[in-house]
Amino acid sequence: MTREGRRVDVVPTSAADYPVSMRVHVADHPLITHKLSVLRDVRTPSPVFRQLTEELVTLLAYEATRSVKVSPIEITTPVTKTMGVKISEPRPIVVPILRAGLGMLEGLVKLLPTAEVGFLGMVRDEETFEPTTYAERLPDDLSDRQCFAIDPMLATGGSLAAAIQFLFDRGAKDVTAICLLGTPEGVAAIEAMAGDRDVTLVLGALDERLNEKGYIVPGLGDAGDRLYGTV
Repeated sequence: MTREGRRVDVVPTSAADYPVSMRVHVADHPLITHKLSVLRDVRTPSPVFRQLTEELVTLLAYEATRSVKVSPIEITTPVTKTMGVKISEPRPIVVPILRAGLGMLEGLVKLLPTAEVGFLGMVRDEETFEPTTYAERLPDDLSDRQCFAIDPMLATGGSLAAAIQFLFDRGAKDVTAICLLGTPEGVAAIEAMAGDRDVTLVLGALDERLNEKGYIVPGLGDAGDRLYGTV
């Protein structure tokens, strides 16, 4: 793993090793680990869960936006003229995967306020774990656009892989996915879908495995239910 985003092998926290050609960053900051520990606790109430989710996404977004496109711009300081940068056109687009991805949106747009926002509604069949798209609000043409897909949990990887494929089908230049938690199985699924396309995966933590119901272990339960208090 590398903070510079070079293509390397990622060593998961489980015993199973697998090669990954896409860029993967698993956060190792103690502040992120601390906040995730509170999220995992079954006693954490929804208001605190929402607040911590927003804070975590902002922290993860620093890594996720490392390669955001910028253009040079001349500015005048109180002392002299100098060169700076601004976010390039076309602006990046943030795509929360409904419904749980909405809980991550504010944390990312606080850091990237000039980004546009689109939406993808994905639902997973609880028997087959296969995803289907039930809603979308995105530009018809995403050519040359940098896309940031956000979803709290990378479990089987089916929903996120389908969302990333959807964005590439619309012409996206590259896709960065931000998740609070992921699994080795989910990372492998995204890698298989990505092929040689420009995909970056940013995780708060890489958990041990999936259980027989497709939930992350140790995980934090259903992120959507815990965000919105519908447990």
